[in-house]
Amino acid sequence: MWKRAAAKSILQPWRMLASRPMASKSKANLPTAVNSMILRSLKEHYVEVSKMTPPPKVNPPSPFTVVKGSLENYGPVLTRTYGNEEINLSVMRLTNIIPAGEDDEEDGMNQLFLHVDVSKPGQSKSLLFLCGLYPDAVGIHSISMRAKSEDSGFDFDDKMKDAIHGYIEERGITESLFPFLQAWLYVKDHRKLMGWFRSVGSYITEKKEA
Repeated sequence: MWKRAAAKSILQPWRMLASRPMASKSKANLPTAVNSMILRSLKEHYVEVSKMTPPPKVNPPSPFTVVKGSLENYGPVLTRTYGNEEINLSVMRLTNIIPAGEDDEEDGMNQLFLHVDVSKPGQSKSLLFLCGLYPDAVGIHSISMRAKSEDSGFDFDDKMKDAIHGYIEERGITESLFPFLQAWLYVKDHRKLMGWFRSVGSYITEKKEA
């Protein structure tokens, strides 16, 4: 697993560029000096991030398969069928929704927010489960029945949530998903950060058209 500091830098790349004070320069040389400083910092951090050791490759638990292009796009990560149902899973870190404090950062990396969409052919609505996924458990936050164009939910009491756990467990929504989804998020964040460094560097070095 990547080090805590590495994971933090992946989530907040802009903080990495504010570590050095800007030296005093004349107005004539200021733009060039600033560009050079930023490009040097980008290169240093790009090299640093590129050397990070990624987590071991983990396959999704059967019968889930990875949605093609999910690392480059937003949307479902895993998909499977269950009888005549299609089940799609989307994931993000809980810290991306509720920023963690300094003391909670390590725990925040082990808390994933899972969207489970269960749909049936010919049905205009689907079931959406919003779940907390942890290394050793799955917790249901809310359940909704919605059309694809809707975005609403309803919170159930603990008794109802307990009763519905069997429903999602039959469809493979268990803590066994955690190792793969956490590793997948690391890889996605790493690619995103590397691309961010390249894009900013290209923008700064791009020459204005005459």
